[in-house]
Amino acid sequence: MADDEPEVSELVEAGLARLGHQVTSVKTGEKALELLGATEFDVLLTDQAMSGMTGVELCRKALALRPHLCVIIFTGFGSMELAVEALRAGAYDFVTKPVALDVLTLTLKRAALRQGVGRDLRQSTGGETPVTFGMVGGSAAIQRVFDVVGRIARTETAVLIQGETGTGKELVARAIHEQSGRKGRFVAINCSAMPEGLLESELFGHMAGAFTDAREARAGLFVEARGGTVFLDEIGEMPLGMQAKLLRALQEKKVRPLGGAREIAFDARIVTATNRNLADEIEAKRFRADLYYRVNVVTVDVPSLRSRPDDILPLARYFLGRFKRPGHEPLRLGRAVAERLVAYSWPGNVRELENCIERAVAFAQFDEITVDDLPPELKLVWDDAASDNSTLDFVEQSYIQKVLEAVDGDTQAAAGILGFDSRTLRRKLGLSDAERDVE
Repeated sequence: MADDEPEVSELVEAGLARLGHQVTSVKTGEKALELLGATEFDVLLTDQAMSGMTGVELCRKALALRPHLCVIIFTGFGSMELAVEALRAGAYDFVTKPVALDVLTLTLKRAALRQGVGRDLRQSTGGETPVTFGMVGGSAAIQRVFDVVGRIARTETAVLIQGETGTGKELVARAIHEQSGRKGRFVAINCSAMPEGLLESELFGHMAGAFTDAREARAGLFVEARGGTVFLDEIGEMPLGMQAKLLRALQEKKVRPLGGAREIAFDARIVTATNRNLADEIEAKRFRADLYYRVNVVTVDVPSLRSRPDDILPLARYFLGRFKRPGHEPLRLGRAVAERLVAYSWPGNVRELENCIERAVAFAQFDEITVDDLPPELKLVWDDAASDNSTLDFVEQSYIQKVLEAVDGDTQAAAGILGFDSRTLRRKLGLSDAERDVE
């Protein structure tokens, strides 16, 4: 931090230190440049009105030295002219004095998000997407899942997979099967999609004439798996009557087909999954406690996508590869798009991200995904995250739009007024490389 007012430096340094940040303070821009030349820093906080070098001057020189540095300028003025000058110098944001710690903390969080996106995009060039057991992710949260899968796959232990809708519970079940060494089939069935009678027939089989249209006998999935794995998805929504029958089948390792007089032994591992809290379901008398203890020897908790933000961009790149157009390289993610992907909360988790990327590829006109290719909820997310009118993002976009309106949308004329080249202006408007090249 560069500021020649000791009381400001002490206040900010103490406040950020309490939040776990490490702060180094100097009184001049010259000293700040000296430190930047010798040491890597994530963020430069600088006062605008220092003796000698101003904050904007320091910003220009610091970014020439460290191009990926995030610069935040303190100012007592907060004028549009200063904002535009800071923007041209490459500053990320400015904070008005007296500095409010909560405002500065929010600004730093936004800066960290943007820095992380930029770092991920830089590292992605020529890099490989981390894939384990057919699942994408390098975050600590998903690595814990991989660790559990590796430990229990070759056992016969009953496994309950828990997680929100769209997190990839079936992928985890498939990974357990594939790592188990079992030679039989992997068969999956959604317990919430069928009435009780049909579900019983699907799982346990039926005899000819057991019900209308049962013209011939049929083995159920438990028997058909033949040394494989049966995945019962959404077991929390299984009817209570069927739960009792499932419990007996698991205890005896035998099933009785509908209309049958004798039981048939089966050799299949049963893996279950739910997006519900089964403890709450037991208390509400909607799920049997004895069945819960039977299927829940080991629990695998699959994290939500919002709890593993480091995996969002690798997943997006993976889906870009999957949905690439025949004969073409996968499309690229623009920075503005990457920022929105990371900032979004993803209530539908990985499945929603997959659908988002598939849609974006379908809408894309060039070799890079742009903001216009995203679903409406993604287009708004970054604006919502940066809706505070004091942020440089807001000032930048507002000022650019006013200039464009004044010149009737002529981007070349607007770029001249703003001091950008037209390609830079188009990038700031979220346009793709191909669109930037169209003049």
